[in-house]
Amino acid sequence: MAIEQPATRPANPRFSSGPCAKIPTFSLDLLSDAALGRSHRAAIGKAKLKDAIEGTREVLGIPADYKIGIVPASDTGAVEMALWSLLGARKAEMVAWESFGSGWVADVVKQLKIDAEVKTAEYGQIVDLSTIDFNNDVVFTWNGTTSGVRVPNGDFIPADREGLTICDATSAAFAMDLPWDKLDVTTFSWQKVLGGEAAHGILILSPRAVERLESYTPAWPLPKIFRLTKGGKLIEGIFTGATINTPSMLAVEDYLVALDWARSVGGLQGLMGRANANAQAVFDFCDAKPWIANLAEDEATRSNTSVCLKFTDDRIQDGAAFAKAVAKRLEAENIALDIGAYRDAPAGLRIWCGGTVETSDIEAMLPWLEWAFEAEIAAQ
Repeated sequence: MAIEQPATRPANPRFSSGPCAKIPTFSLDLLSDAALGRSHRAAIGKAKLKDAIEGTREVLGIPADYKIGIVPASDTGAVEMALWSLLGARKAEMVAWESFGSGWVADVVKQLKIDAEVKTAEYGQIVDLSTIDFNNDVVFTWNGTTSGVRVPNGDFIPADREGLTICDATSAAFAMDLPWDKLDVTTFSWQKVLGGEAAHGILILSPRAVERLESYTPAWPLPKIFRLTKGGKLIEGIFTGATINTPSMLAVEDYLVALDWARSVGGLQGLMGRANANAQAVFDFCDAKPWIANLAEDEATRSNTSVCLKFTDDRIQDGAAFAKAVAKRLEAENIALDIGAYRDAPAGLRIWCGGTVETSDIEAMLPWLEWAFEAEIAAQ
C-alpha cells in the first residue's frame, strides 16, 4: 500500500553539514563587487581580505588583541598549522569524541610523535571534561561535526591554565557562544555556519599563543605553508590580509556578503537564535517519535548545528542499509539533500541546523522524514 506523501515541501532542501546551505538571500548578483582578475596583494585585494578579518572580529566579538588570519586548506589547514607550529613545547592532551578529533589525535601521536595523553569517547558521548589537565596543551573540538556532540560551555577550562587550548570550532563559530578568554587557538572554515565557499580557513590566536610562537621553535621542519613566524617574530601580514598563498577573491566576496547578512539578522545572537530554533524543531520531532533519537546522549551536549540522529525501531533489519535508503528516498524527492551520517559515524542521519537554514524548511522536511521511514519499513 502506498504511503501518502506530505503536502508541504521545503523551499530549500539543502541540509548538508558541509559545505552548508548558502544564506537565504543568496544570489550570484551579490558577488558582482568581487575583485576578480586582480592581485590579492593589490590595494583592493588587501582591503577585501582585511574587511573579512575585521568583519569576523566584529560579528564574533573577538578581542582586539587576538590575531585573525585567513589561511589555506579550510579548517583542516588551520588546525594543522596550529598543531605543527605550536605543539611540542610541553606535553599535549588530545581530547576526541568523533572522527575529526580522532584525526587530530592521529596527527599528533603518529606523525609529530609528541608525548600526549589521549582521552576519547564513543560517538554520542563526550569525555569527562573534569579530567583534563590544563598544565598540558589541550587540543579539542568544540562541536563534533560527525557526532552531534559539543562541549556545553567553557567552564571546564581554567583561567590560570599553564598550557594552550587549541580548539577546532568549525561547526561552532557563528552558532555557539565561544569564550575567547578560554581559547588560545581557534579555527574554523566559513563554508560551515555561514555557508561560504570552500578551501579557506580562519586561524585565531590569543596573545598567549603568539608568545608561544615567538619563543618556541619546533624540532621538526615546517613547510612554508605552515610558517607563522620569521626570525622569531610573528608574520603580522598574515593577520592583516597578506595571505600565505593565493586566496579566491570570489570566495572572499561571498564571505563578506555572508557577514553582511549575519549583521542583518542580529549578529551572533541572531545566528545562535536561528540555529537553536532549527535544532529544537528536530529535537521536538525526535521526542514525539519512538523510532528515532538524537545520537547525543546528554541533552547538555547536543549540537545545535550538526544534529545527528539514529533509528531505534526494532523492525529495522540492517541499520546502515536502512539509513541510506531513507536518505536516498528524501534526496530522490528533492526534500533533503546530503543528510546521510558521516562515513565513520554510526548509521543514521545528520541534519544541518545552522543559521543559514530556515526553520520553516526544517519543519516542512520532518514529516517527509517520517514518510520515508514508514515507506522503508513497509519495503523491508
